[in-house]
Amino acid sequence: MSIRPLDGVRVLELGNYIAAPTAGRILGDFGAEVIKVERPKAGDELRNWRLYGGDTSMLYRTINRNKKSITLDLRTEAGRGIVLDLVRRCDVLLENFRPGMLEKWGLGPEVLNEANPDLVITRISAYGQTGPMSERPGFAAVAEAVGGLRELVGDPDRPPVRTGVSIGDSIAGIYAAFGTVMALFQRERRAERDEPVPLRERTIDVALNEAILSVMESLVPDYLAYGIQRERVGGRMEGIAPSNAYPCADGTSIIIGGNGDAIFQRYMAVIDRPDLAADPELQDNAGRWRHRERLDAAIGEWTIRRTRAEALKLLDAAAIPCGPIYTAADIVADEQYRARNMIQPFAVDVGAPEPKVVGFPGIVPVIGDQSLPIRTVGPDLGEHTREVLSDLLGMSEAEIDALEAR
Repeated sequence: MSIRPLDGVRVLELGNYIAAPTAGRILGDFGAEVIKVERPKAGDELRNWRLYGGDTSMLYRTINRNKKSITLDLRTEAGRGIVLDLVRRCDVLLENFRPGMLEKWGLGPEVLNEANPDLVITRISAYGQTGPMSERPGFAAVAEAVGGLRELVGDPDRPPVRTGVSIGDSIAGIYAAFGTVMALFQRERRAERDEPVPLRERTIDVALNEAILSVMESLVPDYLAYGIQRERVGGRMEGIAPSNAYPCADGTSIIIGGNGDAIFQRYMAVIDRPDLAADPELQDNAGRWRHRERLDAAIGEWTIRRTRAEALKLLDAAAIPCGPIYTAADIVADEQYRARNMIQPFAVDVGAPEPKVVGFPGIVPVIGDQSLPIRTVGPDLGEHTREVLSDLLGMSEAEIDALEAR
C-alpha cells in the first residue's frame, strides 16, 4: 500500500495557470483530495498552453494530476453558494486570483471563515495581499524580474533572458504547499489543546516576487555589506570557478563543477594540465575566479577532443562532479530516473484516433526508495462535477441538471 501522508485532507482549488495548481498538485501527490474548480466551457487556460493535439495540453495534465475537476461559474450566486458549501467540507482553499477578486465575489477570508472556522486559506498573487503594489496584476515573468533573478540570467553582453520554464510560479507553488502543510500541522497541534487557530494564522500569503527573492541567496546582503552589484556571467556562477558548460566532439555539451580546492587538483590532472594545478594564482577559488577565462579555455580544449561519453567516463573515474546536459529524450532513457519511478506512463488523448502512452514526471520528494505512483493525470474539464456535487453535497441529478442548464 502506498504511503500518502495527506490522506483525509480535502482541498478546494480555485487556481488557474501554474502557481496555485502547483501547490494543489503537490498536496494531491501525497494523498490530499484536491477538487479543482474551473470555469464552464473554457476551464483553466492552461488546458490550451502548448497544445499540440487533442483538447487538453500535456502541461495541464502534468500540473493538475491527482485532482478532480468540477465546473462552476463564480460570477453567479449559485456558483458561489456551492463554493461555500464545499468549503464547509474542506480543510484548505487554494487561490491565485488578483487580490480583491475573492472579496468582490463575496468569498473573502472572513466569509470563508464564517463557513468553516478551521479552514486554511492559501493565497498566491504577484506581490502579496498587502503593501502598495498588492493590487497590481503580474505573471511569473514580471515577478522573476522584480525578484532579482532575471538580471542574473544570460550573458553579460546581452539583455537578460528567461529560464525555459515558469520558475517563479513553480517556486511560489512549492512555498504555498509548504505553508499549507505548516498551517494544517499547527491546526492539529492546537486542536490537541482545544485552542482554535485565528484566521490570521490560517491565512498563507505567497507573493511571486518574494518567492523569487527568497532563492536569490546573498544577492541583497552582498550589496548592502560590500556594495556588490552582481552581473550576468553566462553559464558560470558568480565567484565560483571553474564551473561551466563545455562542448564535446559529438556536438553535445557537459557540465563540470571543479571548483573545490582538492577537486581542482584532480581535475587538472585529468585534463593533463599540471601547470594549472601548480599555479599559485589558482590555489583558491578567488584566484580561479579571476582567471576563469583562462581555465575555461583550457577545459574546453580538452572536452572538444572527446565525445560526451568519453569525457564523462574520465571525469567520473577521478570523482569530478560532472554530468550530461539532457534533452527530454535523454531523461526518458535514463536508468537512474527509471530506477526511482520518475517517469510514469499513462494513456492519454493526444488528438490521434487512439490514446497514446505518455510518460509523466514522478512525485518528489521520494518516500522510501521510489516515487509514489501518480493516481491520475490532469482530468477532463468537469469530469468530476456530478460525483462531487452528489457525493459531497447530496445534490440530486435533477438539481445538477438544472445547475448545468443555467
